[in-house]
Amino acid sequence: MRRRATVPARVNIIGEHTDYAGGLALPFTIKNRLVLEANFSTTEYIGDATIIELWKEAGGPVAELKLQSDIPIGKGLSSSAALCIAIASCVTGQLANMQTCHLAQQIEHRVLGTKCGLLDQMAMVYGKQGYATMINFSTNSIEKIEMPRTWKFKLIDSGIHRKLADTNYGPNLSKNSDHVIAENNRVMQAQNASAEELGDLLNKSHESLINLGVSLPSIDSKVSELQQMNGVLGARMMGGGFGGMILVLVNDETVLPEYPLVESSGPATLEIIL
Repeated sequence: MRRRATVPARVNIIGEHTDYAGGLALPFTIKNRLVLEANFSTTEYIGDATIIELWKEAGGPVAELKLQSDIPIGKGLSSSAALCIAIASCVTGQLANMQTCHLAQQIEHRVLGTKCGLLDQMAMVYGKQGYATMINFSTNSIEKIEMPRTWKFKLIDSGIHRKLADTNYGPNLSKNSDHVIAENNRVMQAQNASAEELGDLLNKSHESLINLGVSLPSIDSKVSELQQMNGVLGARMMGGGFGGMILVLVNDETVLPEYPLVESSGPATLEIIL
C-alpha cells in the first residue's frame, strides 16, 4: 500500500505572531506544492534522515519515503509545516481534521525545534480555492472569506534566508500583547477592506512587526522601498520573521512585472493507492 500527500504552501495576508496567542489570521494557500509518497511495502526505513526522524516521531511504521517539493525553504512559505502535514496525514491515513494539524505541530516542535502555532497547518488543511481562511485560534474555528478580485498579491524574495529554529524566534514579550490586539483588529478590518484599505493595513502590520522585534533593518529598507513604488498599495514581511518573503499588494499585474501574481489554491490532499 502507498499513501501520497500533496500539501500547498501558504501565504498569510495578515495576522502574524497571533496564532500562539489565541488571536486571528487570514491566510490562503498557493500553487507551490510538496508531495510525500509513503510506500509501506518495505522491510526497512528508506529516505532522508530528517524525514525518517519526523516519520518515526509521528508513529509511522517501516516505509520508503520519497519527497518532491517546489516550496522554497526558509522563505516564509511554511515548507517545514507542509512536510509535517504530509507526514502526519500519511501516517494516520487522515487529513481534514484538527488531529492532523496537532500531530504535525507536535513533530515540528519535537524534531525540528520550531515552537510554532497552528497557523500554517490549519491554512494548509482547510484552504479553499478562491478564498482566504479566517482562523480564530482561541477556538481553532475557521471562516471562508471569498477573496475580492481587486486583491492582487505578489511575493518578493528579500534575499535573506533564515531558519526559525536557529533564530531568536520569540518576539519581544513586553510588546507582544499590544501587537496581538492591534493585529487582531487589522484582521477583522481586512475581511471587508478595499484593496487600498488592505494595503494600509499591511503597512501598519509591518510597522508592528518591527516594534515586536522580529524584523531586520535590511528587510525594513526593502519593504519601505516597495511601499513607495507607484502601483504598490502595501507591503509587509511575511512569516515568522528575520527574512523570507515580502508580501506586496499591487494595483494590477503590470506593477513589478517580473514577478507573477500569487492566487488562492486548494487544500492539502491525501491519496491511498492499493
